[in-house]
Amino acid sequence: MPNPAVTANPNFAALLLAGGRSTRMGTDKAALHLDDAPLWQRQLATLRALAPAELYISGRRDGPFAAAGVEIIEDLVSDLGPLGGFAAAFARIEAPRVLVLAIDLPLITPLFLRTLLAEPGGVIPQRGDFFEPLAALYPRTAAPLAHTALQRADRSMQRFCRELIAAGFAQPHPLTAAETLLFRNLNEPADLPPAP
Repeated sequence: MPNPAVTANPNFAALLLAGGRSTRMGTDKAALHLDDAPLWQRQLATLRALAPAELYISGRRDGPFAAAGVEIIEDLVSDLGPLGGFAAAFARIEAPRVLVLAIDLPLITPLFLRTLLAEPGGVIPQRGDFFEPLAALYPRTAAPLAHTALQRADRSMQRFCRELIAAGFAQPHPLTAAETLLFRNLNEPADLPPAP
């Protein structure tokens, strides 16, 4: 049965990754306020602006976004990092491509994400030798690779991205200097903008 958040575009689903433990921040990042709104609301608004066919949150059912009116997909096994969220979501999503956005990348814009959506297949932003896998587009057919990666001790997203590209599931999107600035993430209190 399709997600009730189905909108206009049948080509992709959107997934907000909000299942991290926020250890370095010391509090749930999803509940942090930026520009007078919690991060989860800000990030959901960014994804909704793209009119995905399906919209989900990867996180705990009792998280600060519990009453958001969006289906929450919990990890099948906790503490496996983003790959755990991917694997659980890929099993639920019906659309052929999945646009992923992390809760702690508040500078990512709908315009940038549309740039990724305009390219065919999977698209992973790349800065030099480093991939930015948490604001990227994945084909749902990559689900078996995610499950295989979860079985390893090395569940690095960098390794997963390299494998996807080598297998033809995704292509890199070299970031421009301006796009690189969008990937400033919030990991610890010092990363937060000063209070007005």
